[in-house]
Amino acid sequence: MATTQNLITGVDFVSVPTRDLEATVDFYGNTLELPRSVYMPDRNVAEFETGNLTLSVIDPEKMGIGDFERNASAIALHVDDVEAARKTLEERGVTFMGDILDTGVRHMAFFADPDGNPLLLHHRYAPRHTDL
Repeated sequence: MATTQNLITGVDFVSVPTRDLEATVDFYGNTLELPRSVYMPDRNVAEFETGNLTLSVIDPEKMGIGDFERNASAIALHVDDVEAARKTLEERGVTFMGDILDTGVRHMAFFADPDGNPLLLHHRYAPRHTDL
């Protein structure tokens, strides 16, 4: 019996562009308290672990791979309690965009990193409903 393997088996990392590696390393490491797994300022890169996805912070201009352009889509960061996590981050100086959004299955709170890359706190509290 032949087995079928998926060509793509996961997502290893997403790039987060920056113009100020030190400020962004401080934000992801100290403000968000994400564990840093790589730090190579001489190569203009640092990486942070979220549990299931690595955030690879890079300075594309200093790396010679293109102009700085902030990400267009938000990275959803899982938390157990959006309201409590938001309060903690606000105490650390993070500014949120609007109120906590309740979609009927999840809570979300939108903010940005120092370079304006969109992020959101996310917690799903009800099962996802899909149309197949």
